[in-house]
Amino acid sequence: MNKIKKGDDVVVITGKDKGKRGTVVRVFPEDDRVLVENVNLVKKHQKANPNLGTPGGIIEKEMPMHVSNVALFNPATGKPDHVGYKTLEDGRKVRIFKSNGEVLDA
Repeated sequence: MNKIKKGDDVVVITGKDKGKRGTVVRVFPEDDRVLVENVNLVKKHQKANPNLGTPGGIIEKEMPMHVSNVALFNPATGKPDHVGYKTLEDGRKVRIFKSNGEVLDA
């Protein structure tokens, strides 16, 4: 069970995009990386491909960043927060916020 999943609202805590908020678009568990919407944008020189209909030029795209550079956003406190695990009475394992103990997974 990963601490950060697709669809989570995260805050970048280090790097050039420090302080930016975004939604996790994709998780790469083999590399411990996440792709966050509108964060870590890079300029890529792309060659045109007439077969696929893609134009050439300089495009901006999102690149994955390491999972340690982001933290889950806690809406109750309005700040980034650490995540822990807890087993409920019915046997389910859920994620919780460490600061207030609020259950993240419904």
